[in-house]
Amino acid sequence: MSIDDAWAEHRPYLVNLAFRMLGDIGEAEDAVQEAFARMLTQDLTSIEDVRGWLIVVTSRLCLDQIRSARRRLQRPQDFDVIEAVTPGVGPSFVDPADRVTLDDSVRIALTVVLDRLTAAERVVFVLHDIFEVPFDSVSESVGRSAEACRQLARRARLKIADATGAGSVVSTEHRRITERFIDACASGDLDALVQLLDPSVSGEVDLISNHVFTGADVVAGNILRFWGWRARLVAITTGPTPLLLGFVDRELRALIELTMSGDRVSAIHVTTAPKTLEQIIGR
Repeated sequence: MSIDDAWAEHRPYLVNLAFRMLGDIGEAEDAVQEAFARMLTQDLTSIEDVRGWLIVVTSRLCLDQIRSARRRLQRPQDFDVIEAVTPGVGPSFVDPADRVTLDDSVRIALTVVLDRLTAAERVVFVLHDIFEVPFDSVSESVGRSAEACRQLARRARLKIADATGAGSVVSTEHRRITERFIDACASGDLDALVQLLDPSVSGEVDLISNHVFTGADVVAGNILRFWGWRARLVAITTGPTPLLLGFVDRELRALIELTMSGDRVSAIHVTTAPKTLEQIIGR
């Protein structure tokens, strides 16, 4: 596999992973770019698992970034204390009281969740619980034993349940569909996207009143038109409904809600109202 092939195949996945750890699309893209830059210094033929190598390097870069950011905001002291007491990092984090409710069942909890976790908990939770990386592999990223990583994941789950007020999260099957949705958009693969949609799928945009697009071909075409290769989609799967944040030129432009029916997406609702998006990123 060439570096160009690895970039095309793995970059969307890695950006999604890094964003879940950092909560900032620009920092996520920078971390992934740095991981690929480091890969350029390696003999690719010596790397048995390119994706796994990139996951480890990207995760370590994110972990360093989280720790560095928290150190800059605190007086010099023991790092474990900093991790335990830091209430928030930067303007991208919001107070739990300010979480945005789009309807009775959908809440934006990503930034709240990230804020509640220590650096190590965040990386372990994202890698294992969201991206299903085995604990033995996760331990390579955080430099701790697999058993220690299990304990970190457990603590993270408890904090997330407390932060979101709900125990339900997106199912494994629906997370995988969401990842395939992101990959299809990133590669501009219309056929792959259509296969993920119910034949009678509906699509709705908040700023286009009283009009709902229907049919897999029509909806997929519209999605790729606005959220194809030029955009960056990252997932929020800590609540009961899959949500995507859509970025263009590192600016948040949309919140995309996916309604699942079995193994297909049956409805897509796109929120683009500027005031709503500003609330999501805590501005």
